[in-house]
Amino acid sequence: MNKRPPKRIDTGSADPWFQREAQKYSKPIPSREFILENLASMGVPLEENAFAVRLKVPASQMQAFSRRIAAMARDGQILRNRKGALLVAQKLDLVAGRIVGHPDGFGFLAADSGGEDIYIGHPEMRKVMHGDRVMVRPSGHDRRGRREGVIVEVTDRAHQHLVGRLHRDRGFLLVTPSDRRISHEILVAQKDSAGAKSGQVVVVKILSHPLADLAGGNQYSPPVGRIDEILGNASDPGMEIEIALRKHDLPFEFSAKAMGLAERFSPQVQVPDLKGREDLRALPLVTIDGETARDFDDAVFCRREGRGFRLIVAIADVSHYVQHDDALDREAKDRGNSVYFPRRVIPMLPESLSNGLCSLNPDVDRLCMACDMTLTPSGSIKGYRFYPAVMRSHARLTYTRVAAALANRGGREALDMPALMPHLLCLDEAYHALAKARAKRGAIDFDTQETQFIFDVSGTIESIDRVYRNDAHRLIEECMLAANVCTANFLLESEHATLFRVHEGPTPEKLKALREFLKGFGLQLGGGEKPRPLDYANLLASVKHRPDLGLLQTVLLRSLRQAVYSPENAGHFGLAYEAYAHFTSPIRRYPDLLVHRAIKAVLEKRRYTGANWVEVGRHCSETERRADEATREVDAWLKCHYVRNRVGEEFAGTITAATGFGIFVSLDMLFVEGLVHVSELGRDYFQFDAIRHQLLGERTGQRYRIGDKLSVRVARVDLETSRIDLVLA
Repeated sequence: MNKRPPKRIDTGSADPWFQREAQKYSKPIPSREFILENLASMGVPLEENAFAVRLKVPASQMQAFSRRIAAMARDGQILRNRKGALLVAQKLDLVAGRIVGHPDGFGFLAADSGGEDIYIGHPEMRKVMHGDRVMVRPSGHDRRGRREGVIVEVTDRAHQHLVGRLHRDRGFLLVTPSDRRISHEILVAQKDSAGAKSGQVVVVKILSHPLADLAGGNQYSPPVGRIDEILGNASDPGMEIEIALRKHDLPFEFSAKAMGLAERFSPQVQVPDLKGREDLRALPLVTIDGETARDFDDAVFCRREGRGFRLIVAIADVSHYVQHDDALDREAKDRGNSVYFPRRVIPMLPESLSNGLCSLNPDVDRLCMACDMTLTPSGSIKGYRFYPAVMRSHARLTYTRVAAALANRGGREALDMPALMPHLLCLDEAYHALAKARAKRGAIDFDTQETQFIFDVSGTIESIDRVYRNDAHRLIEECMLAANVCTANFLLESEHATLFRVHEGPTPEKLKALREFLKGFGLQLGGGEKPRPLDYANLLASVKHRPDLGLLQTVLLRSLRQAVYSPENAGHFGLAYEAYAHFTSPIRRYPDLLVHRAIKAVLEKRRYTGANWVEVGRHCSETERRADEATREVDAWLKCHYVRNRVGEEFAGTITAATGFGIFVSLDMLFVEGLVHVSELGRDYFQFDAIRHQLLGERTGQRYRIGDKLSVRVARVDLETSRIDLVLA
């Protein structure tokens, strides 16, 4: 693709006076680096207005300058003293970061600069809650050799509302937060209780945060709150989700503006919407999803072209309806993604769009963005193009149905769809070609275990079943991967900013630990200091028949970094792609919606400038983690609820993690995980070996490590903490 020169910006006039005035009022506010450099060079604290005068900030920019100063204070780069003057935090030997609380009352500072966490003891934790941003002065090391610190300043409070259970203690009303990382109880006056009863789950607004003597004294005042919402009793159906939504600040109600905007759209595609679009309605595009899916982002079609294939991946054109910075866009950005709980979905967009107008439902016209690819017989992408189109899904198929039809071409499932089978068979051939190319480039294929809850008509959990991936799952996955790779390449070639899905390889520290671990098994990871995905894939292939495969796979997976969204392309290590971007799920992922806007901008020979790519990449990475944490907690609570009547029963289990305080064991038949505390492992002192991921008895030599099989008994189930305690059988 030819590279276009940057657009020339017209100042509007060649008049010298106009240009001088335009420069004066368009002068950017000082950067953070410039502010820090100048504040440090002055050597003394400065009041904000005086500092602005020193920097010659024009009056027209004072409001923006003050906002930048406030943001720098919130991020811990600068600090205000008791008189309000500004100081450089680094010159005071202060470390900025976020508090990570522990259920036992202590905590750690996760420093913004990275590096070793700083231990925060119980007395210091009285000043803060989990998630608060603070400034800490390192004060030495504790008895265990951990770097320790003292909280000097709280720069930002993380919580304005908390969810928890109300109880009465010695005449006082107290709310115990559901988040066990918050060790404070919130004091509630009777007049602020809203009529809530002891034992109920409530949402409490924080009226005053915990106060403790920052100079290190003994003065302490607990946080005080007012009950704003009564959720109900802890045992009410769906309460675990209500708690998770509020605990993790997940937006779950759309604003009136967003709902009003969504309701203005006609439920059908309108004739003016078809302008400039290619017509794909005659092509037998189909959707293939799970049985319970309700929002359909993607449809596929494949046919033979010469010895290769023409593969079309059509994706719902959400960006046609959700415009930059409208009410729907602001809501979608705030959410970042849809959240999928058992029996309940918190959608990124109102259901009239996510399940209606934007969903590629069968037998109705829908707007889409198409990635039209040409594949070679060996599965390489020979060419591609993107274009807006209109389509009509010819069938809503399921993974189970497609897998059955492909496995038995003379069976009932295949015979029920004679018109579609030739295209499904072609899709299957293209999938196998793409899968061979995947193996050749060295993509890592971890065999992770997924489960699903099976409920009866009354909402009671009948069982927890393992989800087995079939060839239909893999077929769709390969089609989506191909479209996402084309997306990244298209935007790179166009030199247009976007969000890449970045997955980096191991850090030097993790790589060193991994090699030490593998050495104990007589194994070696190739690639030297910079292993490739192919080195990981080859090692996995060499151990796939070993009985300790689970342990080896887990350790290999944990050596890699977490995938994030970033405007800086660093490739996708796990998939072995040099560039990768998410294009295929704009109904449920905000980054995909932004990527669609960028593609459209390139096609229309313009630039999409509506995103701060660094900020939105960080935000979407955080909302993804937020959703993962919330769904994990709901799953954990449901699993506890499922086994609460199985106390005393024995099960075969597999060790999934080893820690200094015990081992986590998954019950093989129930797919539920519990903890065997180190004190229950036998009459011995057990030492935790982080390199080998094991606990080792000093006297007996008894070893417990990931992947080991053992029998355990359910000793206790605590719904409050979502914890299952096990003992050796």
